[in-house]
Amino acid sequence: MCGIVGVTGTSQSVSVLIEGLERLEYRGYDSAGIYVNDQTGNDYLVKRVGRISNLKNALTDEIHGTAGIGHTRWATHGVPNETNAHPQFSADERFYLVHNGVIENFEQLKEEYLSDVEFKSQTDTEVIAQLVDRFVVEYKMDTQSAFLKVLHLISDDSSYAFVLMDRQTPDTLYVAKNKSPLLVGVGDGFNLVASDAVAMLKQTHTFMEIQDREVVLVKPDSITIRDIEGNEMKRDTFRVDMDASAADKGTYPFYMLKEVDEQPVVMRKIVQEYLNEDGVPVIDQDLLETMKKADRLYIIGAGTSYHAGLVGARMFERLTKVPTQVFISSEFAYEQPIMSERPFFIFLTQSGETADSREVLVNIKKQGWPSLTITNVPKSTLSREASYTLLLHAGPEIAVASTKAYTAQVAVQAVLAKAFGMARNQQEAVDFDLKQQLGIVAVGMQAIVDSKDQLESIASRYLATPRNAFYIGRGIDWSVALESALKLKEISYVQAEGFASGELKHGTIALIESKTPVIGIITQDRTAGLTRSNLQEVVSRGASVLTIVSKHLAQADDTIVLPDVDPLLTPLLSVVPAQLLAYYTSLGKGLDVDKPRNLAKSVTVQ
Repeated sequence: MCGIVGVTGTSQSVSVLIEGLERLEYRGYDSAGIYVNDQTGNDYLVKRVGRISNLKNALTDEIHGTAGIGHTRWATHGVPNETNAHPQFSADERFYLVHNGVIENFEQLKEEYLSDVEFKSQTDTEVIAQLVDRFVVEYKMDTQSAFLKVLHLISDDSSYAFVLMDRQTPDTLYVAKNKSPLLVGVGDGFNLVASDAVAMLKQTHTFMEIQDREVVLVKPDSITIRDIEGNEMKRDTFRVDMDASAADKGTYPFYMLKEVDEQPVVMRKIVQEYLNEDGVPVIDQDLLETMKKADRLYIIGAGTSYHAGLVGARMFERLTKVPTQVFISSEFAYEQPIMSERPFFIFLTQSGETADSREVLVNIKKQGWPSLTITNVPKSTLSREASYTLLLHAGPEIAVASTKAYTAQVAVQAVLAKAFGMARNQQEAVDFDLKQQLGIVAVGMQAIVDSKDQLESIASRYLATPRNAFYIGRGIDWSVALESALKLKEISYVQAEGFASGELKHGTIALIESKTPVIGIITQDRTAGLTRSNLQEVVSRGASVLTIVSKHLAQADDTIVLPDVDPLLTPLLSVVPAQLLAYYTSLGKGLDVDKPRNLAKSVTVQ
């Protein structure tokens, strides 16, 4: 949940680090810091609490170097302050370390090896820097050997991405990872390391992946990979063909608004990537053959991805007739239910690095079950480790509140459900004109994002002052209500909840007071009347009611009317006004829409 950047071999190291950290700020913004060394005896450490801008403003012209490391932090061990900010360093100030993850046995390591050391920070990271120093100074080990020894001492259930610098070999970055994302960027006369390729796209489009429990020595003109036993490994590079400007805000005030607006383009991109001219899905036949052997599908996700899975389950069951269950990854990882005989697992993850989901993947692989990861990030951990991968093709998503990744997950699940249904000779899947429907969705999304003024006015009128709000719906609309409430609560801090509308009378209606906003989602013929009846129940108790309704079900006083689309795909439209209502509520409160408090984008700790 933190962002790491490292570079060696360029006199522009400070600007490379700062630009990289700015692109990684979505991963954490409690504090930030850099360490740079000019390899002529001068080095500099600068750390600040808060955003990257605070760090940037603290840099002076004298701070320079040809190699360095940087970090933006989401606090796990220790409060956000300059002492706990990274880089952390050893007592003799020889070793400097940035770290993403959690060292589960750091207290034991401290007690066994470092009981005589006075620690300055509350972090588990400082323990690692001090340990390397102890083994180098007292055991006369070289830095690489000491680093390897420390990695052997770290418990297997720990997560880490490390970049270490030694003042005595200042051109070398000592790099290692386990369960946390990190990759090498290959430059011309210089090399880089970062948590995400987007941090390095201005410098290179050529990358080299790092696998778990590997150690990499990165120098300006060489990259050496070894396994944890010290054996040298060979690794090909790969190219990321992404324009660096794709990760910029452009003229938008916030990434979230840009990413909401990009959703129509993402729908068209998914059609282009996954459906041929006749609208037939282009999906790996080996994947479909493996899925055909399954007697049940299990969808695993966290947060927004879990909500996308709830929508996907309805698609799979309708188009394939295969029973499908959805689970929160952090629950499934430690409370695995009784499984069917031939399960198939689908992992939904924007980043491909979600720690809770990876824990499930590790467990089910041990049991020999096949899996698919649907992700936005090629070469990510869950992508590499699953049996199969489908990409979202949504482009970089920087705002903490996921928008286009959610709709992309729903759309790609629809493609897979149609393909799998056709492979199972299900007529409903054959007849489902997904290409045409996604075209309607793209046009409908555009109409919604073009009506921002209306949605800003609604947010200002109904959501600016209340402390609580409710989204309600039935069936697939309830799934969208959960995601809509999450968007509102995470960026505007309104206590928002999504409820199955029929459950209101079983307790929740006690929370309805005068002017409490209740937003009803109505897109399904079978349940439209029931949800309207539930809305009348809250109106009679003083609630302020808004509605998001499909056109053919609309009435004269409905608030937001959506274009009609196949009932399975209505979540792709009904969620968009909810995203914008959340955005404008947050904006109206003067909050940082992209970086809500206490949250980070890529959740790489359990």
